[in-house]
Amino acid sequence: MAIKFQYNKTSLQQIEKQLKVRQRTLPIIKSKETALRLEVKKCKAEAVLLEKELERRIQGYESMYALWGEFDASLVALKDVELDVKKIAGVRVPVLNNIRLEVRPFGIFSSPKWYFDGINLLQGLAKTAVEREFVLAKLGLLEHARKKTTQKVNLFEKVQIPGFQEAVRKIKRFMEDEENLSKSSQKILKALQEKRKEAEA
Repeated sequence: MAIKFQYNKTSLQQIEKQLKVRQRTLPIIKSKETALRLEVKKCKAEAVLLEKELERRIQGYESMYALWGEFDASLVALKDVELDVKKIAGVRVPVLNNIRLEVRPFGIFSSPKWYFDGINLLQGLAKTAVEREFVLAKLGLLEHARKKTTQKVNLFEKVQIPGFQEAVRKIKRFMEDEENLSKSSQKILKALQEKRKEAEA
């Protein structure tokens, strides 16, 4: 990254200030990236567990496949999903509080005994499916935030901080060279004046 600067003290002060800001911010961003990386890992593990649980529940559903033709699947419906928001490493992430399912009334005496098992199975299937979708959405948010944070860490570490350090070095060298030239020219001028005085005397 080419940093625009001028060879003067004001520019040097501005660049040093920007360099200090980035050097102070870098450890904070790195710790944020680490925290997000851990959260992404946890979320992925949770998603895998929910995927396995969903497969297990679907197999339970398939074991009663012949009976499902008689079952009224509209008896169980998703009523509400309660969410909350929590900050993880500065990223707002939704938190699943509760999944409310509604079971419509049905004739207990006129329905087969296995209807209760069917309702329980459908409720478990619905809850697991909602939890899985929720965890996948959360994973997407965390993964996006982690990528952005990693990009920022790389930008600071590999581009901006070295760029500002190089600019500071160049300005300081230029100012030192300018000072040395000024001192040298003063010495030469002084020596010439002394020679003139000696010549006049």
